[in-house]
Amino acid sequence: MEQHGYVGDKERYLARLKRIEGQIRGIHRMIDEDQYCIDVLTQISAAQSALRGVGLGLLDDHMRHCVAHAVHQGGEEADVKFKEVSEAVARLAR
Repeated sequence: MEQHGYVGDKERYLARLKRIEGQIRGIHRMIDEDQYCIDVLTQISAAQSALRGVGLGLLDDHMRHCVAHAVHQGGEEADVKFKEVSEAVARLAR
C-alpha cells in the first residue's frame, strides 16, 4: 500500500486540526452568547489562517513525496501529479 506524504507528520496534523475544531466550537459559542461582531470575525480569521497553514503543510508534503516520486517515475504519472498539484494550489489560493 502506498503511503501519503503527510504520514510522518500525521499526529502533528491531527493535533492542529483538533485545535482548529476547538476554535470553531469557540466561534459557535461566541455567536450563541451574542459576542461582539468584530471579536467573532477575529476568531473566524484566526481559524481560517490555521486551516490555511494545515493546507499549505499538506501541499508541501504532497510535493516533496508524491510529486517527487512521480517525477522520478516520469511519463504520464508526472504529468498527472503536476496537474493535480496545480489544481490544489488554485483551490488553496481562492
